[in-house]
Amino acid sequence: MSDVVLCECFARDGLQHEPTFIPTPVKSDLISRFVALGFERVEATSYSNPKVVPQFADASDLLARLPRHEGLWYKATCANLRAVERATADRSAGIGAGELSLLVSASEAHTAKNLRTTRAVQWANIAAMSAAAQGLFRLVGTVSVAFGCPFEGEVDPAVVLSDVRRFVALGVDRVALGDTTGMATPPAIRDLVGRIRAEVPGVTLIAHFHDSRGTGLVNCVAAFEAGIRHFDCAFGGVGGHPAGVRYGEGHTGNVATEDLVSLFESMGIDTGIDLGQLLETARCCEQALGRALDARVLRSGLHPRAVLRAEGSGGNMGTMKKC
Repeated sequence: MSDVVLCECFARDGLQHEPTFIPTPVKSDLISRFVALGFERVEATSYSNPKVVPQFADASDLLARLPRHEGLWYKATCANLRAVERATADRSAGIGAGELSLLVSASEAHTAKNLRTTRAVQWANIAAMSAAAQGLFRLVGTVSVAFGCPFEGEVDPAVVLSDVRRFVALGVDRVALGDTTGMATPPAIRDLVGRIRAEVPGVTLIAHFHDSRGTGLVNCVAAFEAGIRHFDCAFGGVGGHPAGVRYGEGHTGNVATEDLVSLFESMGIDTGIDLGQLLETARCCEQALGRALDARVLRSGLHPRAVLRAEGSGGNMGTMKKC
């Protein structure tokens, strides 16, 4: 058993930022590599409207190609009831995701920009979506802009706490706290996580942090120290807003998987990820996108202490097949 559970988000949150469609076989190969690395949760796709986010027009085809085994969870994002209906149809056909992510935003402005609705309407949608899921999926609630909104600025932690309560009341007991544009700080994380754990003790919190302002890794450490054990990340630090929607200027990408794994392992926190295959997989992600990505350890190498831990525990420090 690892000390933390990492969800690899390159194929969904990472690729939604990309204006060029990535061929389905390329996505499938990358996700298969993520599974081989040891990720037990992989955010594979989104049931978005293909006219709005063309990158995920192949959602069903992609899911049908993916390897399956006990203990492996593929997650698909659903923004509305139609998306859940598509996910349910795929599940009934034996090719669906095991997890669905249901989205709310902690601010009205981000709700309007990202979901094209209001918070009140979206919460009504969430109730209908959770019912339509029919108990077929493990549901994950996502609260976007939980630590600050690029359009409104400060977000009241009481709003986020209320959103977590509402998710749990609907039977959604896993909730991701989304730092959508990297506005979180360690004190804010400690405060919010402490309040949620005290007032909604049954919820499993997931840290979904972006590295927009270079604070992603330190925020992950703060979240770990506050008691969170589930983290989202994406190879190369890719991702952010959908290609057709901007959340302000500059970098908005996720915490880079390579950097987070290297950091946690160097701290003695077992991620369950095969370090020997990690950097080769990172190179495959770069090759798929045709450019250098933003992770540090692909250039500098894994932290020596992380490598020593892997070697000392008998971990595989060999490499996988080339891209």
